[in-house]
Amino acid sequence: MAAMSTASPTYRFVMAACTPAVRWWGRLQVEGLEHLPTAGPTLLAGNHDSYWDPVAIGLAGLPRRQICALAKSSLWKPGLGRILDGMGQIPIQRGQGDAHAMDRAIEELRGGRCIGVFPEGTRSLGRTLRARSGFGRLADAVPEAQLVCCTVQGTVDIPKFPRSRPHVRVRFFAPSGGQRQPGESAKELSERLLAEIRALAPIAHAGRHPGPVPPMPGERGGAPGEPAPEPAGAPERS
Repeated sequence: MAAMSTASPTYRFVMAACTPAVRWWGRLQVEGLEHLPTAGPTLLAGNHDSYWDPVAIGLAGLPRRQICALAKSSLWKPGLGRILDGMGQIPIQRGQGDAHAMDRAIEELRGGRCIGVFPEGTRSLGRTLRARSGFGRLADAVPEAQLVCCTVQGTVDIPKFPRSRPHVRVRFFAPSGGQRQPGESAKELSERLLAEIRALAPIAHAGRHPGPVPPMPGERGGAPGEPAPEPAGAPERS
């Protein structure tokens, strides 16, 4: 694996630790890996239905490169925070226009990193969420970055062990509408890519025993179209 020599030791360790759950038990299947560049600034957009999504995408892309992701800052707890830092992940305060996180992501992109972003901003939890503009704003700041889409499916079934065995599938692909279009706003870019992704990976509800679909973020006091913060360390439904 070419990327194994360039990925950080912590990143390699976490991917190895998660291999039994995702690659073996989850029967990980990867398609379109050739669409993920091995080097150079890359922006990767994907769907987000399960906590396992970043791990599955990271394992799928490891033969090509390490993927750094924007992750909610509430995950940075004692112990776990050091691991996330070692993996090159970037903490972001969701729904607060975190300029520091965006600046760091831009710096990493310009340095040739691959930055993974979930345009929906949070797990779907069975809801249809609007694309947020963060992905497009990163593309604005680093126009030379290659845009790649990714779908991940089957991860919502990983917590169902041992009742049913999942089949995790990750697919990388180039946007059918091409790279950034002339006159396309940051929001429009994010919306276009999310629409392509969700056309291939419909929303799936996570958990062993999925409960009722929670209200849309706006119904819980969040700004319209902006995901409301989840409780820190909220587990998959069981």
